[in-house]
Amino acid sequence: MTTQLLIYETAVPVSSGRHGKASIEAGKGYGFARKINSVPLTAVEFPLAAAEYAIVFAQSGEEVVPVVILGARAGENLYVKDDDTWNAKYIPAFVRRYPFVFAAKEDGQSFTLCVDEAFQGLNFMGRGVPLFDAEGKQTAYVDNVLRFLKEYTAQFARTQAFCKKLAELKLLEPMQAQFTLASGQKMSLTGFHAVDRKRLKALPAETLAQLAGTDELELVYLHLQSLRNFVSVKDKLVVTLPEQAPADTAPAAEERDAAAATH
Repeated sequence: MTTQLLIYETAVPVSSGRHGKASIEAGKGYGFARKINSVPLTAVEFPLAAAEYAIVFAQSGEEVVPVVILGARAGENLYVKDDDTWNAKYIPAFVRRYPFVFAAKEDGQSFTLCVDEAFQGLNFMGRGVPLFDAEGKQTAYVDNVLRFLKEYTAQFARTQAFCKKLAELKLLEPMQAQFTLASGQKMSLTGFHAVDRKRLKALPAETLAQLAGTDELELVYLHLQSLRNFVSVKDKLVVTLPEQAPADTAPAAEERDAAAATH
């Protein structure tokens, strides 16, 4: 399994032969996510995530997926503190499932449990919770991991259907967020999409009723409301920048004018 999925470096299938004596030591923090400025989000997470993150839509191949913005520049996560703790009450499931992940088999219908062997908490010295018992059977810990990942996979499939509907209704438009810091330094985030309010209001009453009946209209408004949280990204950014950062060193990043989206 090649390096992929943002935070995974060396994800390999979990097996008793390879990991029979392996354990996972928790409490290593979220340093593994320090260099990512966004992560995917499932629709079921919108209510909790919308209170603390800007939720937008990003292109992933031919599909569009919801993501939460974590930083204003590439390779930067403003929600991970210097001590590797997470600076928000809600932590996205994409982050919480680490160091485990499902790898889809060729049929696309079955999955293999994988673990990132680059994770610092993975060890063969008995620290933490074992993956297998003395007889080579997976432990209750692995059973819980499998249940979590199965639910995550199911929710992600439902989220894909939601995003497909937004695309079919032509509700998404390119977005850009612009920040002007106290020093005068300007930054912009581009490369993602948001729901256009005018197009949403122009939908036929029947279509709006259908979206409301499936709770998808609520998801849309949670997304739109969450765009106000670009202010939080700016506030966290200010804390990390030198007081006299030269304006001409402002790196380009990726997003839309949040103010325009809240008209």
